[in-house]
Amino acid sequence: METHQTANLLRDGFIMLGAALALVLVFRRLGLGATLGYLLSGVLIGPQVLGLVGDAEGKLGIAEIGIALLLFLVGLELSPARLWRLKRDIFGFGLLQVVLCGAVISAFVYAVTPLSPAAALAIGLPLALSSTAQVLPMLESAGRLRTPFGQRAFSVLLFQDLSIVPMITIIAALSRAPGAAEGPPGWLLALYTVAAVAGLVLAGRFILNPLFRLIGGLGERELFVAAGLFAVLASAALMQWLGLSIALGAFVAGVMLADSPYRHELEADVEPFRSLLLGLFFIAVGMLLDLHAIAERPLFVIAIAAGLVVIKTSVILGLARMFGLAWGQALGMGLLLSQGGEFGFVLFAQAQDALLIAPEAASLFGAVVTLSMATTPFLMQIGKKFRQQPLARDRTDLPRPASDGASAIVIGWGRFGQTVGQMLSVQGISVTTIDSKASQIDTSIEFGQKVYFGDGTRLDLLRQAGAGEAQVLLFCMDGAGMDRAQAETVARAFPQAQIFVRAYDRRQLIRLAGAPIAGTVRDVYESAICMARRAMEALEIDGEEIDRSETEYRQIDAKRLEAQSRTGDLHAADDIMIRTSTEVSAETVPIPAESG
Repeated sequence: METHQTANLLRDGFIMLGAALALVLVFRRLGLGATLGYLLSGVLIGPQVLGLVGDAEGKLGIAEIGIALLLFLVGLELSPARLWRLKRDIFGFGLLQVVLCGAVISAFVYAVTPLSPAAALAIGLPLALSSTAQVLPMLESAGRLRTPFGQRAFSVLLFQDLSIVPMITIIAALSRAPGAAEGPPGWLLALYTVAAVAGLVLAGRFILNPLFRLIGGLGERELFVAAGLFAVLASAALMQWLGLSIALGAFVAGVMLADSPYRHELEADVEPFRSLLLGLFFIAVGMLLDLHAIAERPLFVIAIAAGLVVIKTSVILGLARMFGLAWGQALGMGLLLSQGGEFGFVLFAQAQDALLIAPEAASLFGAVVTLSMATTPFLMQIGKKFRQQPLARDRTDLPRPASDGASAIVIGWGRFGQTVGQMLSVQGISVTTIDSKASQIDTSIEFGQKVYFGDGTRLDLLRQAGAGEAQVLLFCMDGAGMDRAQAETVARAFPQAQIFVRAYDRRQLIRLAGAPIAGTVRDVYESAICMARRAMEALEIDGEEIDRSETEYRQIDAKRLEAQSRTGDLHAADDIMIRTSTEVSAETVPIPAESG
């Protein structure tokens, strides 16, 4: 029996991943986004088309962990400083968008369907949400995520993600399910919520952060992955045990770690699980779509999807104008956020469980969301004609967060990296700092410096730290550091950034020869030259002679380094090497030399 179940699990996993890979690749190539690829793959392998995979409800239950992980990552973005900078767009623009779109769409659904007011509200509120999974990758690939336009879109999406928890609460309050009346009263649920949130915050401060510090000191990445998933699942399980939203638990877990120096490491470690499980969620949703109900009323689905796009575009256009966007930018914002979102499927399922809507209605409006998502890439092509604000000017006015999307990222916060970062900060340049030593993180905290934990040569961690928008990446690690292959990998991943590397010695410079980087600085090279100059000054050597000595040394050293890099032989050009001498005469000027 167990062998049979294992075989079925392997077969289902093989089919689901194979279908997802094929269709997501096709949809990505067409510019339609991964979400639609996952949904269509679920439809194709589901019981109503090919019937290759069953038990969609069971798979959906597992995949809902992906929703929890998504909200955890949203919470990690919400440091108090970032909330304060974006407060007007998040709690002004975002709040008005959700409330107005939710009200107008609910009225529209009530007017064109026989649904009750409660059911129309349970449908209209979810349709006010847009697709974070679709919109953010589109903005990032277009290079507009860190522009004022992109920041406003991100702020609206962020508030939409936050509004999921109160929407779930509203649907629960409207529930007609018999079990809902047997639950605890509202005041007790509110008390549970406050106590649970306070408990999670305290746990984050006094348990999780010390735990991450301990794991960081051990240098075991697998333990970091396990600890990150433990934080999410434990928070969600606590909320579920109290009869509250697991989404709220995962979100609070993220918020309580948003200011943690281990934030970027957690994001990089949790992101693959979030992506995979969220993809599984969309596949399960596709498997559950009632194609017969949709086929019976195709015009209804098309009409509601068209009405949804028109309503959201119009409302968001008006709000964007009110918040200072030009007409072209405002129309682009409306078209970008005009689709339904992935959380609509979650909330439709909640409404179905609450006996507010029938399963057929959940399938029909799920199809509406899917169709509206399919229109977004085409609408954005239209919107490009109306956008007038140049991308280059967009970037200059952007208030960048200090720990996300900074202009410079310094990897390695030792004595070298500290000097680099502090000099950049004197010029008002925003800097994100990363170090792989937990002890260095603790020392930095003592001096009021925020340094994030992690291996700064990992592409996933650099991406989470904002390297995709940074202008310079400065690798200041101790020891051997980077080689040419690593530098080439980083340069390909982040072509917009100039890369500078601290080289420990000339051996590392040789390994970096030909790498696509903006420059290297040899460890202690300049400071040794500085000491030699000061020594010559103490010997009362003429200033012009000191300059001549430095120039001659630099020229000879550069020739030797070029020959060594070309041949890979440290002994290349030994014949021109400057050698120290114990014989000193009035005509001889001692010149410092570097061994090797």
